[in-house]
Amino acid sequence: MATVNQIFVNLPVKELSRSVDFFTKIGFTFNPQFTDENATCMVINDTIYAMLLVEKYFKTFIDKEIADTKANAAAIIALSVGSHAEVDELIEKALEAGGREYKELQDHGFMYGRNFEDLDGHLWEVFYMDMAAMPQQ
Repeated sequence: MATVNQIFVNLPVKELSRSVDFFTKIGFTFNPQFTDENATCMVINDTIYAMLLVEKYFKTFIDKEIADTKANAAAIIALSVGSHAEVDELIEKALEAGGREYKELQDHGFMYGRNFEDLDGHLWEVFYMDMAAMPQQ
């Protein structure tokens, strides 16, 4: 199997500047080399990126309709962080920036997670998993 080095998740957005403002408030940065009026590259870390593409531009890459993520789920983007506190911090920033929590907190002891819906209806889960505390089978 080929080695995968990076991931670029492509997400359609209605208003690029509004989305950039939202994700900036959460703490993400953007690569100006891959930013113009049609798209921007949101840096999640040094190997994970989200390309935010205005819907008209996103449509040039597909031959299907763009999902109405306000009414339907198309995907859940799950981000692993280093602690319970980091989960809460990221979620609280998302909520303060205008996102909404779409289901209750999940605490399974070894795994702790929360979620938010961004301004375009994309679903994000943020979780911490303590592998040492994971039940043995």
